[in-house]
Amino acid sequence: MPSNVSLYASVGPELTHYDVDVEGAALTRLDTVGLPANVQYIWPHASRRFLYAATSDSASGMGAAGNTHHVTALRIDQDSGALALHGAPIQLPTRPIHMATDIPSQYVLVAFNNPSAIRVYRINADATPGEEVVQPGPIDAGIFAHQVRATPDNQQVILVTRGHDAADGKPEEPGALKVFDFKDGVLSNGVSVAPDGGYGFGPRHLDFHPSKPWVYVSLERQNALDMFELANGALSPTPRFRKNALGRAPVSRQSVGTVHVHPNGGTVYVANRAGNADGENSLAVYTIDQSSGEPHLIEHIDTHGVHPRTFHIDPSGRLMAVAHITGAQLSLFRIGEDGGLHFARAYDIDVGQRTMWWMGMVEQ
Repeated sequence: MPSNVSLYASVGPELTHYDVDVEGAALTRLDTVGLPANVQYIWPHASRRFLYAATSDSASGMGAAGNTHHVTALRIDQDSGALALHGAPIQLPTRPIHMATDIPSQYVLVAFNNPSAIRVYRINADATPGEEVVQPGPIDAGIFAHQVRATPDNQQVILVTRGHDAADGKPEEPGALKVFDFKDGVLSNGVSVAPDGGYGFGPRHLDFHPSKPWVYVSLERQNALDMFELANGALSPTPRFRKNALGRAPVSRQSVGTVHVHPNGGTVYVANRAGNADGENSLAVYTIDQSSGEPHLIEHIDTHGVHPRTFHIDPSGRLMAVAHITGAQLSLFRIGEDGGLHFARAYDIDVGQRTMWWMGMVEQ
């Protein structure tokens, strides 16, 4: 019988559903649905009955702009995990690089990278995406937004802006964490958290500890992990801790990627990405000191693929799946009681000329 956990992985505009055998660390490929353009990111509704898919035909990074950008709702069958389109997509102005909902899933939060921006859209009573919430004034969206998240209490929204390294005669452009108060879909009182003015600070993604006021931030441009405190709606102006993420000196272009805290709050994981097999394609695993929040490195483990762009932990905290762009592989790891990872198996995915850009797991 199928389990109650499904894995969804995108290849271009197609989203494929896999049944997950958590105990056996195995996947069974099932059905596929088509979306309006290439999947950029997907986020589940708080009810776990729907997914919201951000799609675009634009090139990644600062590449060529397309003209097809949407958020589409998908209904999850509660028995099988199969997906079906739910209502009509809403159109977006440019490529959405990341999206999430607020905590109760009353709003869709969308981050755009070129130009950097954040927009908020209502979620209708039937769970379809709705109209945009008009903001009362201009919003400082920093340089090259890469992720947007609501804080666990839903009182703030944080926009992660990466900035750019100095290149081709252009000076470095600083990164920042843009923190906004959030109420009824409205963003206000924006504060920029940018240690040293954001120079030498290139954040890509963040994740929250499930019970402590700690925020873990992966620094793409510095190959590091920062920990900030979040108290009374404010982030600490500087990180309390910074840890190197690489296991060895880089021999090719390296950039850290996704960061996820284990559901039990005991471990935090960061992906190290390289463009080829000569670089470091690994997961850095840190235990979390439960009194201070300090992460302590316990291992680097090879992901058995190249360029691990996304990874996800199943809701029970026993299995991790890692999706790779180059070579297009899905790797599965069992998670030990200490948070350490144990490689189980890898699946080669036929993507043709397309890209496996996003992957995640949802419990029905």
